[in-house]
Amino acid sequence: MSDKNKNLYYLDDLSKYKVASDDPDVRGWDVIDADDRRVGKVDRLLSNKETKRVVYLDVEVDRSLIEAGHEVYNKASGEGMHEFLNEEGEDHLIIPIGMVTLDEENKKVHSTEINHSTFSKTKRMKKGADVDREYELIVLTQYFPAREEDNVRPGDKDFYDREEFKRSEHKR
Repeated sequence: MSDKNKNLYYLDDLSKYKVASDDPDVRGWDVIDADDRRVGKVDRLLSNKETKRVVYLDVEVDRSLIEAGHEVYNKASGEGMHEFLNEEGEDHLIIPIGMVTLDEENKKVHSTEINHSTFSKTKRMKKGADVDREYELIVLTQYFPAREEDNVRPGDKDFYDREEFKRSEHKR
């Protein structure tokens, strides 16, 4: 992907960027879904250089989530054959930072809006893969099905001004 089309960067790949001193570094924290089930753990943070803030958590998903989502994708690719939504080795997904709350005392990230079933059906990626606009749209339409009709897209100037990309509340 050319740098011109890239709008998200892993925080640890940006030498001049770091987690703000008044915010906890959630890398390594467990991610818990709306059903109070473990989804995985935060591996990396994705930031938007233009807004100068973290907008997604990159989560290494739990094996149980992979097994729960190991169903064939809806579209047939040939007679008697089906495509799988996720390929072998795709064990990471992204979550908008504004869709989680942080439990600093227990070092856990809680997603109160997305349940285990939705996470298991969400398109995943390989560790360290560039997150492009197409992948963002795929994931966001899984989390917000009505967003398919939304006119604002990743890359638009005010896309990351939405509530789901703003820093969430913290439990202390």
